[in-house]
Amino acid sequence: MHALLNTLFVFAATGYGAIGAGIGAGLAAIGAGLGIGRIGLGAAEGMARQPEEHGRLQSFAILMAVLVEGVALIAIVVGFIIMGK
Repeated sequence: MHALLNTLFVFAATGYGAIGAGIGAGLAAIGAGLGIGRIGLGAAEGMARQPEEHGRLQSFAILMAVLVEGVALIAIVVGFIIMGK
């Protein structure tokens, strides 16, 4: 783990940090999009199978989407922090 962090800091010092931050931000956005898509698919299928549980499924889906977006935001911030070092 220590070697990986050293490698990241060397890349940041040599100018590759901006490239890494851009790639990291893009991958985080793609991952978040895929995750929210899966959440929406599951919620829609659940509502189609049990319409009476619409409210609970919708609340759970919104909560999961918020958590996925939070992880993506943290990944983007970490990428920009590495770029700045």
